Amino acid sequence: MKFSFICPAANEELSLTEKSKVIGAWPPLGVLYVATLLKEEGVEVSILDQAAERYSLEQTLRWVKKESPDLLGFSALASSGKTAARIAAEVKKHDRDILTVFGNYYASFNDFRILTKYPQVDIVVRGEGEVTAKELVEHIQRKKDLKKVKGITFRRHGKVTSTPDRPLMEKIDALPIPDRTLLNVEYHSTLVGAIGAPKKFTTLLSSRGCPYSCRFCGCQKIVNCTWRPRSVDGTLKELEQLVTEGYQQFLFVDDSFTINLKRVIQLCEEIIKSKLDIEWICEGRVNHTSKELMSLMVKAGCRIIYYGIESANQRILDYYDKRITPDQSKRAVETARKAGMDMIVGSFIIGAPTESRIEVVRTLKFAQEIPLDIPQFNILGIFPGMALWDEFKEQGYLTKELEDEYWEMGICAANVHPDTLPYEEMKDLVRYYYRQFFIQRPNFLLEQIARTLKSLFRLQIIGANIPRIRQITKGWRDFVAFEGEEAENESEILAD
Repeated sequence: MKFSFICPAANEELSLTEKSKVIGAWPPLGVLYVATLLKEEGVEVSILDQAAERYSLEQTLRWVKKESPDLLGFSALASSGKTAARIAAEVKKHDRDILTVFGNYYASFNDFRILTKYPQVDIVVRGEGEVTAKELVEHIQRKKDLKKVKGITFRRHGKVTSTPDRPLMEKIDALPIPDRTLLNVEYHSTLVGAIGAPKKFTTLLSSRGCPYSCRFCGCQKIVNCTWRPRSVDGTLKELEQLVTEGYQQFLFVDDSFTINLKRVIQLCEEIIKSKLDIEWICEGRVNHTSKELMSLMVKAGCRIIYYGIESANQRILDYYDKRITPDQSKRAVETARKAGMDMIVGSFIIGAPTESRIEVVRTLKFAQEIPLDIPQFNILGIFPGMALWDEFKEQGYLTKELEDEYWEMGICAANVHPDTLPYEEMKDLVRYYYRQFFIQRPNFLLEQIARTLKSLFRLQIIGANIPRIRQITKGWRDFVAFEGEEAENESEILAD
């Protein structure tokens, strides 16, 4: 039995050729966990990261033909679901006996829709896929009834059948360390279009899930608002193994790395004690931080921290059920700065229903009032799996027709809810304040130069990006600059 996996490219990238390599993709950790577990069970496995390899459709089909799998799995997101469906359709034209399996977030919340729209898809794995994939292979090999496999939706004699949800894994440490040799790609994290990890880089996981229930996040439905940590010893063991394999830079892909301060402090102390010469990136919550924690994280090699700040308006934070305050965000960023963090990134969301123009501008300005290095401004989109998607349905904003049209790609809240600022207006505001943040603040630029001169990590990033500086500069200039008619409207943009 052979199970091959494809991580499909974004929907618009099918025409790209092998010569156009991407430098910013992350290793597909979820697929690696599934494939490694199957491999340990004696199943032959292979992985194609089409998104990273930049394979065209034709190249991908040649890869499938060469691998000749019994099962072909697709790890698809909203941005790549249509690509996955198209590949599956072409595969079925050449070999109808290959069973096609969809998994990941997109598949978990659209199982019936996928199987109804795409006859080339045979099975959808919902939620965590490791144990489900193992049982699926066993049942197919032994020709047993698939109704006995929890956590799948499948087509049988033209009828779509769904089995009960699979309980979450209780012990994450029971999973094997992902076999990264299954991938044949050199990965580098990116930051605002630039290489953010110039050394040998990979991702790893120290916990799964999140106990919070932010309404713009689908994580709560996948894991039922539970948080399950790996042991410190298990995480350290994987780090030590990866260092022996030449990895030097890491991204913890935990939904929130700093949920348990005691655990993070213990992990950092063990990294220091083991004298691991590593650099790493993580995401934290602004209400789970302290001076002691930040200082220890920096000492243990943390170089970049992402904070989900979201809004400068308590009313909007409460609407999202974020359970933080703007003051907590400000203190968290200041604490990380004083601790010597090389780079601090803040994520913001604008465009909540009823969010006024004044509130949007207040959030965009807030990014300049706290010592961030990089802001990420996002306009609120909604997708199946989010609490907001269900709410918009219940309130009548997402009609059946709109659901049918946008379930795959998601939709901007501004295009659905009448009490939301127009999308184009918010887009103009974001572009203006990006320019304000990066270009029109002399003191900020001087501070960034000074920090860079004191930071070997930053200097390494600059060195890695020198060959691409023209491309990066052009991309950001095009993004933040107003051109033509838009330049005449800056006074209107700032009118309020």
